[in-house]
Amino acid sequence: MRYGPDNPDATYVQHAYPESTFDTGEVTLNYATTGSADNPAVVLIPAQANSWWSYEAAMKLLADEFEVFAVDLRGQGRSTWTPRRYTVDNMGNDLVRFIAGRVQRPVVVSGNSSGGLIAAWLSAYAPPGMIRGAYLEDAPLFSAEIRPPYGQGTSQAVGPMHQLMNKYLGDQWSIGDWQGFREALPRELPPALLRGLAAMSGRSGGYFGGDEPPQSMKEYDPEWARAFYTGSATASCDHARMLAAVKAPVMFAHHYRTVDEETGTLLGAVSDLQARHVRELITQTGQRFDYASFPEAGHNMHSSDPQLYADTLRDWAASLDITAGTPD
Repeated sequence: MRYGPDNPDATYVQHAYPESTFDTGEVTLNYATTGSADNPAVVLIPAQANSWWSYEAAMKLLADEFEVFAVDLRGQGRSTWTPRRYTVDNMGNDLVRFIAGRVQRPVVVSGNSSGGLIAAWLSAYAPPGMIRGAYLEDAPLFSAEIRPPYGQGTSQAVGPMHQLMNKYLGDQWSIGDWQGFREALPRELPPALLRGLAAMSGRSGGYFGGDEPPQSMKEYDPEWARAFYTGSATASCDHARMLAAVKAPVMFAHHYRTVDEETGTLLGAVSDLQARHVRELITQTGQRFDYASFPEAGHNMHSSDPQLYADTLRDWAASLDITAGTPD
């Protein structure tokens, strides 16, 4: 089966909030919104292989305090798929245009996983005054690079899983061998990585299961996975240089992580060593840096524990009105 915008009847379903689109000039971004325009704005940026609706439960909890915008990044959900153009820089610039043209006021951005990389990018490279603060929810800083200056790179983290996804599913679902992918997981991935993926997902069976792809995967261009394991997604976005350019307060929420003793594989999104260097680089800019450790939390806490996520984001965002821009 081939999924995506060329086969919408097999791909998309309705969700709790109405969806709208915004034309950036290159891509059409799909998004949903809730809450009053009289409240501060927050933009929610999903992880790889997730769409805006992974935030549905959290949006309900945030709607009284914020005007909430949850977006589909290019290549995910109902937003435009752009072969050979899946880079952190392109996605960051998509959201600069979205915030300027649709939200039209300063925002807090909150991104999960690769969405957290894009939130970090916005805290460094968005126009001055656009970003009030950036909440990085288990963002794979350094670990999503091919040769990071600190700790494991993608080949020692989730890269082999991304490679497997693209091998069996293909760019734009051009292969679409879902059954072959499922059968290859225990055969081609290291056992330690399979255990780590299960712990990150909060499910003993890991991220994947079932005779057909989960809804989030149907809405995802597997070329994303190739862009990350080959390094093309991050080649023009050096993480250390980006963090040294941060111009807004940052909250780093750090979830499940450990390192396999036998192989050195990072099980989780980002190691403790890498998180320490994130702190060092951002505090050296003079910007405020807050850190919250949730070692038992799944990678996508906004969907697995939306109350804890919403409380943490809400409390931190409220504090920005008093202390934004001041270092610890």
